[in-house]
Amino acid sequence: MVVIGIDAHKRSHTAVIIDGNGRKLATKTCKTTSQDHLSLLRWSAGHGEERVWAIEDCRNMTRRLEHDLLAAGERIVRVPPKLMANARDAARTYGKSDPIDALAVARAALREDGLPTAHLDGPDRDLRLLVDHREDLIAERTRAVNRLRWHLHELDPEWDPPARSLDRVSNLNHILHRLADSTGTVAHLAAAITQRCRTLTEEINTIEAEIRELAEKLVPALIAIPGCAALTAAKILGETAGITRFRSAAAYARHNGTAPLPVWSSNRARHRLSRTGNRQLNAALHRIAMTQARCHQPAKGPHRAPEELRRRRPRSPPRAETTPIRRRLPGPTNQLRTRGLTEELCTVPFARWRGLYK
Repeated sequence: MVVIGIDAHKRSHTAVIIDGNGRKLATKTCKTTSQDHLSLLRWSAGHGEERVWAIEDCRNMTRRLEHDLLAAGERIVRVPPKLMANARDAARTYGKSDPIDALAVARAALREDGLPTAHLDGPDRDLRLLVDHREDLIAERTRAVNRLRWHLHELDPEWDPPARSLDRVSNLNHILHRLADSTGTVAHLAAAITQRCRTLTEEINTIEAEIRELAEKLVPALIAIPGCAALTAAKILGETAGITRFRSAAAYARHNGTAPLPVWSSNRARHRLSRTGNRQLNAALHRIAMTQARCHQPAKGPHRAPEELRRRRPRSPPRAETTPIRRRLPGPTNQLRTRGLTEELCTVPFARWRGLYK
């Protein structure tokens, strides 16, 4: 069997073939069109029928290549970029080039077992694109609202709309109605920015309705979890990018940053909050945790002491000895409630969600 490592770029791909011992056999550089991918496939066929393609996991640049190879029935594994560093450090040659990087990808795939395999994009990517586009529109509206507030302050120092009120069309219409009586450049700019904010708000509301409809169709079990609404479920689905690629709930916890890190020696076991993992996914889980701790009785009842006892309780232990709340939420069964706040949050969506993809 041979392994073909790919160093992908926007306008070119460099491929290096190695044998089972990691010895370099051939190198080829091609462009990024489907016709060039076909020629790359014909070139690889001359080095053996049994082959595995190892592609660096940067899907914005490798999506078309993966699509063409999967359509041809090839097997592809995705290599995380962090695995290539050790391969380059252990090489006998110095420097950095596309063939060196492609060789590092191939050797990393040969060395590591259990790498995720590539598959064609499903509806979860559509949901991810919608969520990302909505967040971009919200960021653009926030910038416009900040400029609008300065213009309104210049027109009238006492004109200060309440915080978080300029994301509603009715409030923006009220500002436009009041600006109609003002003249001058500042008033003209403020009216134009208000119109832009209203247009962005209408687009955001439309995309949000589309996200909610798609999420309710794809992951109803995830939305059924207390504290997880449609937007949070869509964020989790898009950032996870295929739940079946995780072999267990522990692997999923490692990916989303809810698995605590051991920081101890001798006989005293200690753990601390992990700062690694997918932080967007971690933030979505954090929102679920905060909502359950505030509103969901099974999450706060058995684990929150009465107010009188909390006042008498001594100060909290050091931060390293506390368990993050994202790993302290109760699950749906009596056994998980008995184990209390020590269960992983990700175990609940993982167990309910994985069954949908079997």
